[in-house]
Amino acid sequence: MWERIGVILRKEFIQMLRNPRMRVMLFLPPVLQLVIFGYAVTLDVDHARIAWMDMDNTPDSRALLARFEGSGRFDVVATPRSEAEVQRILDRSEAHAVVRVLPGFGRDLKRGRSTEVQVLLDGTNSNTASLVSAYASAVIASFTGDESSGSPAVRLVAGSAGVPGGAPPGVTSQARVWFNPDLRSRNYFVPGVAANILMMITLMLTGQAIIREKEIGTMEQLMVTPMRPLELMLGKTLPFAVVGIIDMIIITAAALLLFRVPFRGNFLLLLFCAVLFLMTSLGAGLFLSTISQTQQQANMMSFFFTTPAFMLSGFTFPIRNMPPVVQYLTYLNPLRYFMEIVRGVFLKGVGFDTLWPKMLALTVYGVAILGLSALRFRKTLD
Repeated sequence: MWERIGVILRKEFIQMLRNPRMRVMLFLPPVLQLVIFGYAVTLDVDHARIAWMDMDNTPDSRALLARFEGSGRFDVVATPRSEAEVQRILDRSEAHAVVRVLPGFGRDLKRGRSTEVQVLLDGTNSNTASLVSAYASAVIASFTGDESSGSPAVRLVAGSAGVPGGAPPGVTSQARVWFNPDLRSRNYFVPGVAANILMMITLMLTGQAIIREKEIGTMEQLMVTPMRPLELMLGKTLPFAVVGIIDMIIITAAALLLFRVPFRGNFLLLLFCAVLFLMTSLGAGLFLSTISQTQQQANMMSFFFTTPAFMLSGFTFPIRNMPPVVQYLTYLNPLRYFMEIVRGVFLKGVGFDTLWPKMLALTVYGVAILGLSALRFRKTLD
């Protein structure tokens, strides 16, 4: 049995590496995804563009402006003098926000009264608006503490994006960020790329490898050999499992060496979980091969399979922000569990005691999908 499986494995590796299109699919998608999500895709706002509208023109308002400029998070790109200019700046997205210091700002500070700073936000990008509002709130809270030693002084009024203002004056809050102290999007995205690539590569290539045999007319030749359906299935799927594991190792190495993503967990545990997930993706690819007649059909079906799985995995959009019905639907998505495992191992360093429910879910889905696909594959060959 193992001798016959070894023969088909050797055939698959030779055929896979000899085909130029297959070589491109093996290495180009992982590299492109890694570069795009590592360098180009980011939710960080390192330098927010703001317009400064000083309607008070006092030393205190200029001191607040210096505090914004000295924070390192804001770049003042305009100084509007009228409401029409403010409207034009926000309409053209020339600035993320307009900060308005209202008349009487300095006078109220000297008299110990509460005063306000208005921040008008461009809410077309809610994530950017929330971050800019939080940064502005922090700067104003710091200015308030320095100017009034904790007494009520400056209150942030946020507008346009519907983002709440700062914390009540007189209350000092201190935040500590666990697992990703620098709040870098790269640390969040790059581990997830490994999960997406593992699913995409194994799903698409497994289906295509079997469909290719049908298209060129060699499937019938394989069927009349002494090789059993189970041996043929293993010989067709195991090469792409090896490719998936190699891609996982390459991406992990690139995440550590190139992107400096922290890795706090156990690498062997990560590989074991990858093997559990491979049962699902290989099984899905095997199933697509039984219902497709051409490689184009297999590609289209894999696209319709991977896109919902990707969107509902929590890779980009937090699952807790989805509608309740959709949140329950994500429990049917094996990629969701593997995504949580990868990020947990990378960023949190969690182990088996924390991950075992997700590993159990991957095992159940993997055995079920791979088993049903294997039965259908055997029936198709018979």
